[in-house]
Amino acid sequence: MQTALRSHLPSVAEHAVAAIIVEVPVYAAARSFMVDNIEAAVQMALGSFLTLAARSGDASTPLRPAQRGSYELGRGEARSGRSVDALLSAYRVGARVSWRQLSAVAVEAGMDAGQLAQFAELVFAYIDELSAASVAGHADELETSERLQRQHRDRLALELLRGASEEVLLRRVDRARWDKPATITAVLTRETDLHGIRGLVDPRSLVLAEDLPDVAAEENVAVVLVPDLSPGGRTKLLRSIGTRDAVVGPTRPWLQTVGSYQRALRAHRLVRGHDRAERAAYDTEAHLADLVRAADPEALADLRRTALAPLDDLTPVAREKLEETLRLWLLHRGRREAVAEALFVHQQTVRYRVGQLRDLFGDDLDDPEVVRDLVVALG
Repeated sequence: MQTALRSHLPSVAEHAVAAIIVEVPVYAAARSFMVDNIEAAVQMALGSFLTLAARSGDASTPLRPAQRGSYELGRGEARSGRSVDALLSAYRVGARVSWRQLSAVAVEAGMDAGQLAQFAELVFAYIDELSAASVAGHADELETSERLQRQHRDRLALELLRGASEEVLLRRVDRARWDKPATITAVLTRETDLHGIRGLVDPRSLVLAEDLPDVAAEENVAVVLVPDLSPGGRTKLLRSIGTRDAVVGPTRPWLQTVGSYQRALRAHRLVRGHDRAERAAYDTEAHLADLVRAADPEALADLRRTALAPLDDLTPVAREKLEETLRLWLLHRGRREAVAEALFVHQQTVRYRVGQLRDLFGDDLDDPEVVRDLVVALG
C-alpha cells in the first residue's frame, strides 16, 4: 500500500498544482513558481503524511519537517503579496485533488471502506495542521514586515526632522517603501490629540511621537509630516482640527522638511502656556510677524530700548499712554479718527498726544527707518 501510494506522489503533486493554478486565479501569474517549488513541497508534505500514517508511535517527528515547510511557505506567500485567503483556497483545492487521487490508488490497492474512512480522516486532519502552520507563517511575516516598515518610516521621519542630506533621505525612502511627495507640512500636536489628527490627513503621512529633535520629553509633543498639502487642503485641515491643540507649519519641499518643523516648533513654544481665547489650530502662515518678533527676544528688547529711548524720562503712566498712541498712530498711518476710535478717546486727545510725540521724537517720526523700527518694537 505504502509503495503504491508513494509511487503516485509526483502525479498527485502535478495535478494538485494544475488545479490550484486554474481555480485560484492569483496563482496563475505565479505559474513558474508553483511548478518549480510547490510541486516539491506537496510531494514532501504527502510523503511525510504517508510516513506518519504508517507509524503507530510518536507522530511528531515526521510531522515537524512538513510543518516547518508549511510555515515557511506561508511566510513566502506573504512576501509575495498573496493573501491568506488565496493560500487557504490553494490548500482546499490541493487537498481535494490529492484525496481524489490517493483514495483511488488506495481502493485499487485493496483498502476496505473502514480503512478508507480512517485514511480520509487522517488526510484532512493533516492538511488542517499544515494550513494552520502556513497561516501562522503568513501572519508572522506580515507582522514582521509591518514592524520593520514602521521602524524604517520612523527613522525616515527622524532624518527629515534633522535635515539629513539628500543621499541619506533617499536611502531611507527606499528602505521605508514610501512614495516621496513634492512637499511636506509639519503639524505639531499633543500626543493626546495625535490619533484624531492622523485621521484627518493623508495616510502617507509620517508620524513621530518620540525622540523628536530639540524637544524635551516633558514637552509632550508629537509631529505629523503631511505630504502634498494644497492651500485648499490646508484650510480644510485647519478647520477640521477644531479645538485640538495643534500648530501647522509652513509647506516646504520634502527635502526641506526641517524648515517646516523648526518653524512649527518655534510657534509651539511661542503659544505654549498663552491663554488663547479659542483653543484652535495655530497657523504659522497667519502669524509670521509674531514669529519674526519672537525669533530673537534679546534683539527685540534691544530694539525696544533704542527705538523708544525718547520716552525714557516719562512717568510709567504717561509712557504707557504715549506708547499705545504711537503704536496705533503708526498702524493707522496717522488717521486721527481711527486712532481715537481704537483708544476710545476724543480726536483732540489724539492730536495733543501726537504733538507730545513729535516734541519727543522730532523729525525722526518722518524717517522711514525709524518708523520701521518703531513698528517692530511696538508690535
